[in-house]
Amino acid sequence: MSQKPEHTSDTKPKDVAQSDAQGRASAAGGTTPGTEGVESCREQRSRTPEAADAQAASSAPPGKQPAQEGGGAPAAAEAHELEVAHEVQQLRAEIEAARAEAAENLDKFLRAKAETENVRRRAETEVANARKYGVERFAAELLAVKDSLELARAVELKEGDTTAVRKMHEGLDLTLKLMDDVFRKFGLVAVDPKGEKFDPEKHQAISVVESDLVAPNHVVNVVQKGYLLHDRVLRPAMVVVARTKEGATPEHSAENT
Repeated sequence: MSQKPEHTSDTKPKDVAQSDAQGRASAAGGTTPGTEGVESCREQRSRTPEAADAQAASSAPPGKQPAQEGGGAPAAAEAHELEVAHEVQQLRAEIEAARAEAAENLDKFLRAKAETENVRRRAETEVANARKYGVERFAAELLAVKDSLELARAVELKEGDTTAVRKMHEGLDLTLKLMDDVFRKFGLVAVDPKGEKFDPEKHQAISVVESDLVAPNHVVNVVQKGYLLHDRVLRPAMVVVARTKEGATPEHSAENT
């Protein structure tokens, strides 16, 4: 039989003895086992800028800490005010642009409205003139016919004329009367200014003569009657105008006028 080794209470393994020795050394130095790594980490952290700022803040007096903690509020408020001012300025610029555009559109609208009104008035005037003067060309052609009939009627009848000639004269009178009625119906008015003052708008002077019976610048004789279509001259009257006699005094000329 093999014999078991005998151990006494005074005998300890080598490792246990070494561990006890380290524990007594640590206790003598004021540290505990395993704290050396923790202390080194703390020492490294204390060297960083953030840790230094935190340490400075914690070491500051209590009365100054709130001021340092709220130091970013004025900067944030100022930034917010600048942002609001920029937005207000941008809105004002947009409002001014909108006002300018509205004014331009209003001006365009007023111009278009005025142009439309002018076009409407011109159209109304053209329609009215077309109704009023639509027979202008036709009436101008009829004037020559009426002139010929009046010349034929101006022939004096003689005592030896036959009954047929007299009947023809009566027919001419009736025809001229009918033509006068038609002319009056469509606004054709004869202009026979014998003895009236010369009007260059309605009269056309073909000659000037001295006259004792007619005042100067008055119509002595009508060569051809004129006609008006409503208020428009269809044909001016061809007239002979009187003038002042040579050697006549201004007082005498004034009396004749």
